[in-house]
Amino acid sequence: MASPILSIDLDAIIANWRALDRMSGPETQTSAVVKADAYGLGAARVARALALAGARRFFVALAEEGATLRQALGPGPQICVLAGHMAGDTEMIGDLDLTPMLATVDQMTRHLESLPGHAFGVQLDTGMNRLGLKAVEWEAVASIVLGAQPVMLMSHLACADDPGHPMNAAQLAEFHALTDGCGVPRSLSATGGVLLGPDYHFDLTRPGIGLYGGLPFTRAARVVSLGLPVVQVAEIPAGETVGYSASWTAPGPARIATVLGGYADGMHRTLSNRARLWHGDVPCPLVGRVSMDLITVDITHLKETPDRLDMIGPFQSFDDLADVAGTIGYEMLTSLSARCERRYSGQGPRT
Repeated sequence: MASPILSIDLDAIIANWRALDRMSGPETQTSAVVKADAYGLGAARVARALALAGARRFFVALAEEGATLRQALGPGPQICVLAGHMAGDTEMIGDLDLTPMLATVDQMTRHLESLPGHAFGVQLDTGMNRLGLKAVEWEAVASIVLGAQPVMLMSHLACADDPGHPMNAAQLAEFHALTDGCGVPRSLSATGGVLLGPDYHFDLTRPGIGLYGGLPFTRAARVVSLGLPVVQVAEIPAGETVGYSASWTAPGPARIATVLGGYADGMHRTLSNRARLWHGDVPCPLVGRVSMDLITVDITHLKETPDRLDMIGPFQSFDDLADVAGTIGYEMLTSLSARCERRYSGQGPRT
């Protein structure tokens, strides 16, 4: 094992999708968000497994992501592009049957003029101030746009991971005000919104991070583990330092394992002298600075010399690691670079 190994359980992803589908209710379709290469886990493999499980709608960020996904899935499943219909995307959207989620009046003009009759959705801004038409813009164009028969009206919740936040109810009310009576399928909720309950589900939910085992879906099955191979073990005396800037000093005789993995692989430098790796159920402190390719770990307390140590596993999720790094699980997961070899298990396709 010459590189970090990122193990991905496709069965767990399917189980999480099915659990969120059950929560969404029988009248609501559950899609799958596979943008950013399925949050770094490999969109082609993940989407094919979910399609076999019954997912028929997928969301990506960019038309280019949609093109790659269409190649993996073939015709049939709907692929929705959250960036909408950007300049230069027309041919790709038309040829590959992508469905842009239009976010501006300019995008609507571009789409309706260049691809008349081609499927599209509309994004509405209900208070997040990120993407979508403001209420006054929607009022000005709604009759024209609805006449072109969009497949979906959608918005996005800003604070769904905090069930008690007042913005949730405010955005729900605004979404109703903008869309009630339109006669078009509606979507408001990603993973956090699914967990808020039926009032937020509408016709389609769009789980993303919950599929991959992340918060706020606390009951999710674990999807990923990350093992780092041990390159060298060194015996050092008390008072010796380890790593760049000599930021850790051995308080006594120590055994230090150097493992393959560093910030070039997505392990943040803020983990330096703070994180733990694991040998089975035994924690081992990361000592010294995280460098580009290597991490040093104190294994003085271990009876044996391990051939690898786990950064993510049964005793430490990517959300746990993100807490230590001072970030969020989304960033931790999507930061894991291509140098981490992806290995798949479960019922997903093998080719």
